Amino acid sequence: MKPIRLVSGFLTVGMWTMASRILGFVRDAIILNYLGTGPAYEAYVVAFRLPNMFRRFFAEGAFNMAFIPQYSKRLAGEGEENADAFASQAFAGLASVLIALTLLAQLVMPWLIYGLASGFAGQDQYDLSVVFGRIAFPYILFISLAALLSGVLNAHGRFAAAAAAPVLLNILVISAMVVAVFGGFDIAFALIWTIPVAGVAQMGLVWIAARRSGFQLTWMRPRWTPQMRRLVRVAIPAALAGGVVQVNLLVGQQVASYFDRAVGWLYAADRLYQLPLGVVGIAIGIVLLPDLSRRLKDADDTGSRDALSRAAEISLALTIPAAVALVVIPLPLVSVLFERGATRADDSAAIAVAVAIYGLGLPAFVMQKILQPLFFAREDTRTPFYYALVAMLVNATVAIGLAFVIGWLASAIATTLAGWVMVGLLTKGARSFGDVARFDSRFRARIWRIVAAALAMGAILWGGMVLLTPFLGMGGIRYGALAVLVLLGIVSYFAIGQMIGAFRLSEFKRTMRRGS
Repeated sequence: MKPIRLVSGFLTVGMWTMASRILGFVRDAIILNYLGTGPAYEAYVVAFRLPNMFRRFFAEGAFNMAFIPQYSKRLAGEGEENADAFASQAFAGLASVLIALTLLAQLVMPWLIYGLASGFAGQDQYDLSVVFGRIAFPYILFISLAALLSGVLNAHGRFAAAAAAPVLLNILVISAMVVAVFGGFDIAFALIWTIPVAGVAQMGLVWIAARRSGFQLTWMRPRWTPQMRRLVRVAIPAALAGGVVQVNLLVGQQVASYFDRAVGWLYAADRLYQLPLGVVGIAIGIVLLPDLSRRLKDADDTGSRDALSRAAEISLALTIPAAVALVVIPLPLVSVLFERGATRADDSAAIAVAVAIYGLGLPAFVMQKILQPLFFAREDTRTPFYYALVAMLVNATVAIGLAFVIGWLASAIATTLAGWVMVGLLTKGARSFGDVARFDSRFRARIWRIVAAALAMGAILWGGMVLLTPFLGMGGIRYGALAVLVLLGIVSYFAIGQMIGAFRLSEFKRTMRRGS
């Protein structure tokens, strides 16, 4: 994959992810409008996070991090037929494990909920979380198999269908809630029942796309072959390494469950910072891993270093200003997007503080997505696994220790701190790979200018917020005021960045034109 193809793939994934995140905002705004941050909302948060957590382990965070490099190398060195046979074995093995896990989860759901939010015990949201969890959990089966098929598509350089699949979830959930509102149905139950239905729809979409790409899935019973043994050996440590952010968020959720409405506040804040993380960090990680795997197989060290540097450059050029904005104007963002109906001003204030804290960690969460493929492309998942253990220990210690002093905000602080610890360990560990893991001179020259442009934008945003504060609280006018504030930030950042040489706007234009 040439550098321009790499960036083109990033743009494809990023744009579809942007569409998904925007629809996600609409979804979350509707949910908060009708449910607020009370028991039904907190039960939904815990129930939906449960299959999402296992999905990160069994699919995106583990299986695919081990599967994609092995599939990509077989595709490049042994041909499509052998690569597809390997993928079919992986599909059969993953499906059998997930079916067993889903059945087991139905039996032990009360204990699973207790393990995720023990502070709910004895409250209304505990029993509701158990019911919701049983309904939502089968989502893991369909979305994990969809993630494996997405890995096949990504290895072939086809990113659109896999990136578009999450849009289906948001469309279906929004539609279900609209029907529930006008039909007089229970909104919370309509919301939770739609989740497994959306999983089937997402799997169907990527299944069709994989078949059209030429992938031939052979139905077979699971077999413990040497190839599967190697895949599992690589995948197990990747389970924790790839899903460390989710694990840290769940530790934070456990702590927050002992504070009234804090689970809902943290989840809403998480949804806001996930927009730039999904559009930039996850998109780059999805595209970079198969590209690095092929380059390493071909011993293309120069190409690998260039791909890594360009991925980091474009990621941080978009992430750092987003992080500054989350820190400088969190309250206008939260109040305009979420404050209506059952969501009150005190909810907005609490969520905004968590958003600012997560904003400080956003560059770290993105850098993890860039640095981890250096290890995964070499099928080294053990090293990131050990780093993840250290980061998790830091997260748990800070979250639990500070909770006695500052309350639920300790969870957000711990997640951010653990993210930077993980980046530091990954950076130090990658030095052993030599020049291929070092950013080139262009990146080193531009990164400080990117930071300077983002800080200048932050000062302008703060001034704009002061001037627009009266309008940000005025009914329908607040939407326009927020749009003006966001536009001010975008224009000022790119103008300053162009002026001081942080990047060239012509490069963005040329990339989009050639990548289309």
